[in-house]
Amino acid sequence: MTNIGLFYGPTKGNVEKVAKLIASKIGNVDLVKVKDADSNAFDKYDHIILGISTLGKHTWSSDNAGNDWDQFLPNLTGVDLKGKKVAIFGLGDHLAYADFFVDAMGELYDVVKKTGATVIGSVSDEGYQFNESRAIVEGKFVGLPIDEDFEDDLTEERVDNWLKIIQPEMK
Repeated sequence: MTNIGLFYGPTKGNVEKVAKLIASKIGNVDLVKVKDADSNAFDKYDHIILGISTLGKHTWSSDNAGNDWDQFLPNLTGVDLKGKKVAIFGLGDHLAYADFFVDAMGELYDVVKKTGATVIGSVSDEGYQFNESRAIVEGKFVGLPIDEDFEDDLTEERVDNWLKIIQPEMK
């Protein structure tokens, strides 16, 4: 696999931790903080991985200027990603936010689909406990859900299983 950009935010927390884990397992990946990226950042990559967290529905909105993705998402409006493959992972808390589990991943998916990109890496909801999620499309998560707060012991196995899904598509 070559020519992969892994864009993530926020930094200095669990999203960055998981982004670095994924990059270390794939190798030859450019790690890019979304807070440092612009709309041209995707141009040099054929394969893109996006990492985002759900802070809870009460904090996930375009009015929340403190969120790296809230600042970056407007840059994706009108961007043409046709021919590019995009995989998404999202962090969430399945206990405190069981009604909004990894909703931000679903919101990001909606934006990415409008760019014309091919979204890869959907994951079964089997083994996850939650009430509702905007990240479920056609009975599957649109990417890899991770709960580092209460299921960190499952993170590496979930990442490994997800990489088995996306890596063949990124060759």
